[in-house]
Amino acid sequence: MTKRSERTKRFERPKRRTIMTNVTYGITKSLGKVDFDEALGRVTEALKGAGFGVLTEIDVTAVMKKRLDVDFRNYRILGACNPPLAFKALEAELLIGLLLPCNVIVFEEDDSTVTVSAVNPAEVFKVVGRPDVVEIANAVDAKLKQAMEKL
Repeated sequence: MTKRSERTKRFERPKRRTIMTNVTYGITKSLGKVDFDEALGRVTEALKGAGFGVLTEIDVTAVMKKRLDVDFRNYRILGACNPPLAFKALEAELLIGLLLPCNVIVFEEDDSTVTVSAVNPAEVFKVVGRPDVVEIANAVDAKLKQAMEKL
């Protein structure tokens, strides 16, 4: 067996996946059977409408192909930022940058439906252990939920 085929076999996708839909650290919504690029556009616009910009976009599919030579479902990680709230959080705690920007993932399920999930800042920022930061996180959380509702 060649090194490439060994690597591909090692990273083969299992036949069935269980998506955890009841996690507390994410806000998840199915968009149904829509075109993946259309879904990305809708997510970006919804985020923009809630005051977020997309600072980064990681094409996980392309990275997996390039780095591991494996085929992976359509999967993008968007780094969303609401500048006024990010500034407020950074003023309160400089190390909060470790938790920024807010990740929003868009991916295709095995049945070709598209799922969107955004980090739940109210849960994730609890690790900081400061009520003033949790208050900011709650504001970010409300805005992310507003964006998700518009999808």
